[in-house]
Amino acid sequence: MSKRALIVFTRNPELGKCKTRLAKTLGDESALKIYNYLLKHTASVSANVSADRFVFYSEAINHDDIWETDTFYKKLQQGDDLGERMYNAFSELFQSGYKKVIIIGSDLLDLNEHIIDDAYDQLDKNEVVIGPAKDGGYYLLGLNTLHDSIFKNKQWGTDTVREETLKDLENSSVHLLKILNDIDTFEDMNHYQELKPFYNLS
Repeated sequence: MSKRALIVFTRNPELGKCKTRLAKTLGDESALKIYNYLLKHTASVSANVSADRFVFYSEAINHDDIWETDTFYKKLQQGDDLGERMYNAFSELFQSGYKKVIIIGSDLLDLNEHIIDDAYDQLDKNEVVIGPAKDGGYYLLGLNTLHDSIFKNKQWGTDTVREETLKDLENSSVHLLKILNDIDTFEDMNHYQELKPFYNLS
């Protein structure tokens, strides 16, 4: 067993149930195609990271999809909100013996394995590593010990999440990675040329 664990949180890719803010502009079918493209990118990046890799599904575990079982352990998210689900995932892996645990989302084309590897290295010198997202949240959270408070009393999905998290960590050593753009709305993604085949606004 590696001492490093990588968690990928993913929504089950179902029509009308993922990338709902994007779907308001592009429609459900285009939003689903884009989300599937983002999932493939995330799976490819994650497969190159030297760690035990876990994909946590939002609704149900899919045993026949892009997350190959020889590369990823498959689990189900548990909890009533995002904070509780993340806390439970971190807690389970720390209890299993992992020393460095990182979670990433599945909606960043700018994320690569070098950023994740750097986050693991930074956990040698810091208790917490955060990858700031342009929208005020974060695209990566890395811990070498469990900090309960950062998973509680947050307005998940708003631009206050990172600020509130950093307040919780005022007495901890925190390293911030570079800011990246996660894709939630059309404005987040319309400059990515590789996504243009998936929609038509004419």
